[in-house]
Amino acid sequence: MAVVEQLICAESDGTISFGNHKLTAKAKKEDFEHEGDLYKVKTFQTMTKLEKNGMFVYESVPGTSVNHFEETENGVCFIVEGAEDAQITVGLEDETEYTVFVEDKNAGQMKTNLGGKLNLSVELSGAGEVKVRIEK
Repeated sequence: MAVVEQLICAESDGTISFGNHKLTAKAKKEDFEHEGDLYKVKTFQTMTKLEKNGMFVYESVPGTSVNHFEETENGVCFIVEGAEDAQITVGLEDETEYTVFVEDKNAGQMKTNLGGKLNLSVELSGAGEVKVRIEK
């Protein structure tokens, strides 16, 4: 799977893929329409950020490539790849408890803050692609 050459794209299964952790210069794509929503992505080696309809959805430091990102009423699911371990922040419901799964292993429960952001670390160095699922 690896990087998303066009920065953001729709997949045949209804999900989106975005980000390119191998870019040495900042790149962005705005007004990408998918299922009635407008997305904006900014990405390069040190940061990847996604917004939907002007609202925060995803951010990683350093940058990552994200494949098959799917939001549901119960959380999010995606496959992430990067050159180094990453701090990932996702936008969810305010002050809500979620269970985090990394490679289908329960990584524990976390609660979002007042702004609905949930922070997690994912070990990516040498791991290739890592599946992350966050659900209520």
